Amino acid sequence: MIENTPLVRKLGAFVALSDPELSVLASLHKRRRTFVAGRDIVHQGQSDQAAYILASGWACSYKLLEDGQRQIVDFQIPGDFLGFRSVLLKVSDHSIEPVTDIEVTEIHVADLLDAFAQTPRLATAVLWAASRDEAMVVEHLVDVGRRDAAERMAHFLLELGARLALVGLGSKDGYACPLTQYLLADALGLSAVHVNRVLRQLREAGMVTFRDGFVAFDDYDQLAKFAEFDPSYMDQKGPLLR
Repeated sequence: MIENTPLVRKLGAFVALSDPELSVLASLHKRRRTFVAGRDIVHQGQSDQAAYILASGWACSYKLLEDGQRQIVDFQIPGDFLGFRSVLLKVSDHSIEPVTDIEVTEIHVADLLDAFAQTPRLATAVLWAASRDEAMVVEHLVDVGRRDAAERMAHFLLELGARLALVGLGSKDGYACPLTQYLLADALGLSAVHVNRVLRQLREAGMVTFRDGFVAFDDYDQLAKFAEFDPSYMDQKGPLLR
């Protein structure tokens, strides 16, 4: 049922979708594809690619520098769009790699624009969701530029938890997380050794434990205070439009 998908949970935070709008959204889910972990589905500089909606699994978007270094821009979770901006801009300015095996819905730009023409409120929901994603990128810039390593890690884990809670995959107790220390390092501008040290620091402080693929918030409020985490930029208490 489309009503129970992560995408509808996410968009429903911004617009209370009607049955006709849900029907149009369901019509987009015609082409299902699977991709294996570790093999790019979109390459930086690629043109004429489709956009995708992530149904299950995790992915990451990243930029690759000429010297081979990688900066992960963001991680995508179920309910997120993959390559949406690149379709509209014609050429992808980043690569997308599955972190785990993933299942996606492939969407061609003509189908997406037709859906928006039929249901402007659906277009509004997607715009709001995209604006929230842009706000998260701003916070990631602050993470890398101004927060120290421990604050950076704490803020990132809290934000990820809030995103997962929105689509029914997390809570203030914690969430399943497939990210390795190397992936965290590429996202947070740290070395893998430094990531290990920071995670140990936060665990020994009694705030959060990341072990065996699960992030457990040992003291959510203390961690949020330590990271100065204000979730208002994620604006998920809607729907904003009924």
